[in-house]
Amino acid sequence: MLLLERDSALEALTQYAEQARAGEGRVVLISGEAGAGKSALLEQLQRDLADVRWAGGTCDGLITPRPLGPLFEIADQLGGELLEACGNGSGRDELFALLLRRLSAPGTPVVVAIEDLHWADESTLDLVRFLGRRIRTTRSLLLVTFRDDALGSDEALRIALGGLAGERAMRRVTVPALSEAAVAILAADSGLAAGEVYRLSGGNAFFVHELVQSGGELPASARDAVLARVARLSDSARAVLDLVAVAGLRIDVGLLESLGTTTPDLDELVAAGALVSEARTLRFRHEINRRVVLSEIPEYRRAALHAQLLAALLRSGSTDEALLATHADGAGDRDAVLLHAPAAGERAAGLGAHREAVEHFGAAVRYAGHLAPRTAADLYSRLATEASVVERWQLALDAGQRALELWTEVADPARRCDAMRALSATMWRLCRGPESMELAVAAVGVLRDGGATPELARAYAHLAQLRSHYGEIGAASSLLRQAGELADELDLPDVRSDVANTAAVVAWTSGEEWMPLLRHALDIALELGAREQTARAYANLCTALSDFGRPAEAESYYILGAAFCDEAGMVRFGINLRATWAEILLGLGRWDEAADVCRQVLASGASPLNRLSAAIVLGRVLARRGDGDPWPYLDEAVTSADATGRPDLTGLTRSARAEAHWLAGDLDAALQDIAVGSVHADRTHDWIQGQIATWQVRLGAVVTPAPARLPEPHACSVSGDFDRAAELWDGLGSPFDAALALLDSGSESGLRQALGRLDAIGAVAAARLTRRQMRRLGLRAIPAGAQPSTRSDAAGMTRREREVMTLVASGQSNAAISAHLVISPRTVEHHVAAVLAKLGVGSRTLVAAEARRRGLLDAPGRPDAARN
Repeated sequence: MLLLERDSALEALTQYAEQARAGEGRVVLISGEAGAGKSALLEQLQRDLADVRWAGGTCDGLITPRPLGPLFEIADQLGGELLEACGNGSGRDELFALLLRRLSAPGTPVVVAIEDLHWADESTLDLVRFLGRRIRTTRSLLLVTFRDDALGSDEALRIALGGLAGERAMRRVTVPALSEAAVAILAADSGLAAGEVYRLSGGNAFFVHELVQSGGELPASARDAVLARVARLSDSARAVLDLVAVAGLRIDVGLLESLGTTTPDLDELVAAGALVSEARTLRFRHEINRRVVLSEIPEYRRAALHAQLLAALLRSGSTDEALLATHADGAGDRDAVLLHAPAAGERAAGLGAHREAVEHFGAAVRYAGHLAPRTAADLYSRLATEASVVERWQLALDAGQRALELWTEVADPARRCDAMRALSATMWRLCRGPESMELAVAAVGVLRDGGATPELARAYAHLAQLRSHYGEIGAASSLLRQAGELADELDLPDVRSDVANTAAVVAWTSGEEWMPLLRHALDIALELGAREQTARAYANLCTALSDFGRPAEAESYYILGAAFCDEAGMVRFGINLRATWAEILLGLGRWDEAADVCRQVLASGASPLNRLSAAIVLGRVLARRGDGDPWPYLDEAVTSADATGRPDLTGLTRSARAEAHWLAGDLDAALQDIAVGSVHADRTHDWIQGQIATWQVRLGAVVTPAPARLPEPHACSVSGDFDRAAELWDGLGSPFDAALALLDSGSESGLRQALGRLDAIGAVAAARLTRRQMRRLGLRAIPAGAQPSTRSDAAGMTRREREVMTLVASGQSNAAISAHLVISPRTVEHHVAAVLAKLGVGSRTLVAAEARRRGLLDAPGRPDAARN
């Protein structure tokens, strides 16, 4: 795990070590809650202080601690007279004196660390007091860690530390909980939702580590740590703790008192650190603590406790539907669930808490058999909608199908139409194209002759969207007109936004101006406060700008859109945006970052449609580098695209797989993929046609799209103006495409330039192919290229990480780096964390020294700090 947000603590400890080295010995009390990372901090300090003698011991968390256990461990490491005295049974006064003599001796300074003082025996506490009063005249440093949450219940520890408070040598360092941003960095590659990891752990470094390592399951090590603490509670206090665990992370003291709890029990729980007191509430220190306690309660007792809490809340007049629904569900109270869960789900959805909405609606539909069909149908429809937002597609499919059955049963044409449209959208995300289209057409048919309704307007808009993706421009345009007329007649701003979004798809497929339409769609959605339409507009803006060779603009909308989706809980579109971000990074030659983003998307439980883009990018990166197996990803993308039947996705995926076959030397397979991808290329936008046409030229096939319709870089390649094509690709910031254009020229100059560029960006497979072609032409003095041992960065850093390292080493802040490199502050945080990890340092203040020691700041080809 990375050591994050500990710079100030490390700097303070390093400063105290320097003071000790200069003859001003120090004792430093390092406090923090259990699992905050005190030991990790000491480990990093030990790595940083290379010119000292380090000795440490740990107090045992036993019912009866081993007397002077840490001192005997320290003696084993320091040896000499102290170790001999420990072995021959000398008294503690002699042992104390011998340790002090060793710390006062000339030569290498000594750092002594005593960890977990809250478990110390009386003699060890006396040792700390003894050294604390005398260490100032030595060149040594005494580091003592303890849990500050243990002070309330451990009188001996409190007295011992209080006795040191007035000593001139005494210093304090606190290790706080990690921020949400730091937890996000640590959880980045785990496949877990960073916000959920933070909620569960409370920023506790130990719990974060355990959650990440266990993949989100309750880790045994965390469980044992919590149970060891609560085992010391009295039976009555433990019973109250069980009640609080069932109640949630925190509970109102008044509610507890209404259930007959006593003040002594509450005092015991707070003093033991099992609960934290905050005004009129008590809470667990971490959600993991609560879950451990909860896991020890038998099911039948949990249900009874939920029933007690539900009754108490109702007596108190609570209107918190979420809390009432939770305890009703836990108690198995059917009537209470059906009363409170739908209202709680509706409230959660309105607040953008879509995962919570899914849970509440899911609780309600478990009892749907006891409801009238219309009421049950409405619950299933709501559940399907919320499940689709958070990418729970099997649940969305099952709930949507049940909703459609029930709306058909109650003979409500408007709601049946809406259920068909929603189910069609779910089928679309699952890459079940024909079924999606069949439902979309049927939805319009249900209401086509029944007059103007909002449901019909939305059905027209949805069917227009599907037609546009199939390149059926005439049909899509006609449907958009009908949807737009109904939106105006019925005043439906959300439909207007959807119409503008789809009109942009029609425009870019037709080679017309599309940007104003997408901006209009976004403006409508933002003004309306419509989350789904806003997220869709951001996603389409980012995708279109990326596809049309405008990466800088695409990045700006990615940053805005991803932030919006994160804050609004729009998981589906957030993942879509991240997959598009990977495409942008691929085009810019930032392949390490692109691959990282793709792996996150693929590990996120994304829908097949969202996975498709990430699979294409990751497959291309692996194929271009020649350092992994691209075929599982590319084959998955092709299979999903074929299942949709969309010409644009077929063209994109087949072009990507053709590239991989070409790099692998299988021209027949490459030609076959391009042939399939080109069948309906005329129904796609110009840039997809250009990609297919360029590959047709490269593979010696007949070019099917008319060159006049192609974007300029592709048109130049098709017409044989390869130098101009390379120049244009350079202007778009696409180094790989520029290199391939030079390779396509077949000239000696072009091939040599291509080879140099491909070697520089790590395109191993393409560089290998270029060398073969140069040898076939009989060219001499072909550069051998970098050896495997030197091909990658010396520190394993990406190009962007190397840039960030250089700026950090020069003293730049994260904000300054963000502005300089034109990337978001969160992205800077990720890069800084990666740099610290790859350099093996725990503080940004140590980056410069370590980078210089390794020669990284002077390495050939290091990025110019002034370059964007």
